Amino acid sequence: MSTSPDNQKPVEPSDVEAAAPTTTFSAITQRWKRDDTIKKASPITRGLALLFSLLAFVIMVSNKHGPGRNFDEYEEYRYVVAIAILATLYTAWQTFVHLSKRDFFDRWTSILLDFSGDQIVAYLLISAASSAIPLTNRFREGQDNIFTDSAASAITMAVLAFVSLALFALFSGYKLSTTHSFV
Repeated sequence: MSTSPDNQKPVEPSDVEAAAPTTTFSAITQRWKRDDTIKKASPITRGLALLFSLLAFVIMVSNKHGPGRNFDEYEEYRYVVAIAILATLYTAWQTFVHLSKRDFFDRWTSILLDFSGDQIVAYLLISAASSAIPLTNRFREGQDNIFTDSAASAITMAVLAFVSLALFALFSGYKLSTTHSFV
């Protein structure tokens, strides 16, 4: 017989055994709620990643304001555009797959590809953004204008796309860890 720390009354072993089914039921319902939340949040984060990567691409490509102020004259900005295109295509494909509910691969392979692809594309997005930030800051030291503002906006969209994909990578990691068919 043990005592409860709250009121120091003895706790009977039969009381502990009777509470076990309630605890198990509670754990199961919590997992269902967590899985339901992930199912609802997944398309939202995927859609945000698509939106932000598309905006990063559009803003940077439209950043042409005369000699010396065109995005395509700078390697860092071209890198942002290339990765934004890649991220847009990847997230558009993943959104299509999710909304169409078609299986192109078996479940385990699909989850593994989601997890790997999300991490790779997220890394590329933050890499592109971090490569363009020093150039933009150097331009802003000389003069703050629409060219630097557009570049900063595109970089911000790339960072937000990274955050969305990083969050989705967490969801993919959770799905990967809870899938029981280890092939």
